[in-house]
Amino acid sequence: MDVVTWSRIQFAMTAAYHWLFVPLTLGLALVMAVMETLYVVKKDEFWKKTAQFWMKLFAINFAVGIATGIILEFEFGTNWSNYSWFVGDMFGAPLAIEGILAFFLEATFFAVMFFGWNKVSKRFHLASTWLTGIGATISAFWILVANGWMQNPVGTTFNPDTVRSEMASAAAFWEVVSNPVAVSKFFHSVTSGWVTGGVFVVGVSAWYLLKGREKKFATKSMLIGGLVGLVGSAAVMLSGDASGIHAAEFQPMKLAAAEGLEDGGKGAAFTIVPGIKVPHMLSLLATHDWNGYVPGINDILNGYTDNEGNVIPSVADKMAMGRTALDALATYRANKDTNPELAAQAREVLDANVQYMGYGHLEKPEDVIPPVGVVFWAFRFMVGLGMLLALVLLLSVWFAWKGKLENYRWLLWTALWCIPLVYICGQSGWIVAEVGRQPWTIQGLLPVNVAISSLSAGTVKTTFFVFLAVFALFLVIEIRIMLRAIRKGPEVEPEKL
Repeated sequence: MDVVTWSRIQFAMTAAYHWLFVPLTLGLALVMAVMETLYVVKKDEFWKKTAQFWMKLFAINFAVGIATGIILEFEFGTNWSNYSWFVGDMFGAPLAIEGILAFFLEATFFAVMFFGWNKVSKRFHLASTWLTGIGATISAFWILVANGWMQNPVGTTFNPDTVRSEMASAAAFWEVVSNPVAVSKFFHSVTSGWVTGGVFVVGVSAWYLLKGREKKFATKSMLIGGLVGLVGSAAVMLSGDASGIHAAEFQPMKLAAAEGLEDGGKGAAFTIVPGIKVPHMLSLLATHDWNGYVPGINDILNGYTDNEGNVIPSVADKMAMGRTALDALATYRANKDTNPELAAQAREVLDANVQYMGYGHLEKPEDVIPPVGVVFWAFRFMVGLGMLLALVLLLSVWFAWKGKLENYRWLLWTALWCIPLVYICGQSGWIVAEVGRQPWTIQGLLPVNVAISSLSAGTVKTTFFVFLAVFALFLVIEIRIMLRAIRKGPEVEPEKL
């Protein structure tokens, strides 16, 4: 495998590992904040001890997540230096804000939250707990602003003098921040974290009930965790609907791959699994129109007319315009100091074709097709598991409310096994989002084969296995520490359970 493939594998491995910790951080932050609020409002020590237990697991997860996030950001410079050069002025802004504002807020109040129980007032400590979760959420927002821009590059212009994509004004910055893809991705990702946190709390609580331990603690925790997870599930469905609309508008090839749709049309059917389809459903989901036009893979390759009557060129035509843009860029840069007239003519040609410049780097039209099978099944795992998790959360909340959980051991076992399933669900969603937009690092502007650093495949391969070993070690250590804390249980007196 070449350096591009190894760099992609390494980045995918780092990102996937990092995402094991982010959603649980977001979900547990909300769960423990709700529990501590109940402690302050009800003045019941039970809720304090309950919140402290989940806070301990939050802290373990939080610490490992920081380390993986730092490595992930460094890989933009080490493995993807051409990408970093091309978008550094834009991409660096949200990452800098995330570090200066969100991470600072998160880290500062985390210290007060974890170590300040007997050092600050109840209300100040409660505020610190909420602010820790808010800081984590704001951190996710700025990261997803950057990621959303990669999916739908708005608010920037290409500067041929620096060969960079730049934000020219404050208005452009706010266009990047309000990018509809970034906004829907933020709500989808954060609320999926609530689902992860809810399922984790419900699953761990189910283990206590299966062991006949800490029954009050487990039942109350399951009730709070299940409610948080259910709210997250509802929000995930709503934001998922928006994500589908945006994919149809800005990344039609991703949508076509997720559906395995070779030839599109009006009233397109949604494929549940191969051989089972729901007529018109894909058109309804993608366009909110029962008979809306949805292009398939072949339509995108050959060109089509969208629902607004816009004629979308074929990929071959886009490649030709992209090469024209690249030639014009080379002519402009070679003559801007010596032949201003020729440079001005080249600049006009460049400006007319710059939106397709990324296509000029492709070798053949079929390069724009992502791995259809991977994206197709990842989407179905995401949706199918998401529906299963929502059902388990609903049943858990209902029987916890009725005080009948111990009568349904099958539900307790199912809830326990949903912990690994919620992670598979989350990883599947990111596979759809990131593998589905291949071959682009920036949609339509920069393919992966141009974004790479000047490294040897052997160098990246070596560091991949080093990181894999280190990450595996960290994961084993974290799981062991978490399991030890869970086995020990909450520090609540047995007679109060």
